[in-house]
Amino acid sequence: MKSIIILSGIYAISLFVQNAEGRSAKSTGTLVVEMTGFRNDQGNVSVALFNQGQAYPKSPEKAVAIIYSRIVNKKASATFDQLPAGEYAVSVYHDENNNKKMDTNIFGIPKEGVGASNDARGHFGPPKYQDAKFYFDGTTKSISIRIVYL
Repeated sequence: MKSIIILSGIYAISLFVQNAEGRSAKSTGTLVVEMTGFRNDQGNVSVALFNQGQAYPKSPEKAVAIIYSRIVNKKASATFDQLPAGEYAVSVYHDENNNKKMDTNIFGIPKEGVGASNDARGHFGPPKYQDAKFYFDGTTKSISIRIVYL
């Protein structure tokens, strides 16, 4: 009887430890961003991934990651590997002249194509993080963004 109680206790402790380890380990996965609607294949597309609203989309230096992808047949894709589960938003622009910045006119309106996750659009400015955000569960997810020229 005493050995059954001891074995039951050991089993309960091992279940607790396994459960605690499962909660503390963050799952990571792959996010694929597919983009369409480019007017040409010139330059690259800048794909910035954000996890905070204060930085989105005007502070690329605060992005989780930025990928520059080639455009082929007016389409492009970017893959973020080993991405932890969480809330994110994506901002993209077509860097036609390959100068690593979004060119704007004197009123601040982009001269190059732009896009955001959820195809969020801004009104008198860039889209809001709240409109572009999505949840990534840490497995594999693909999102689509349509580039627009203003």
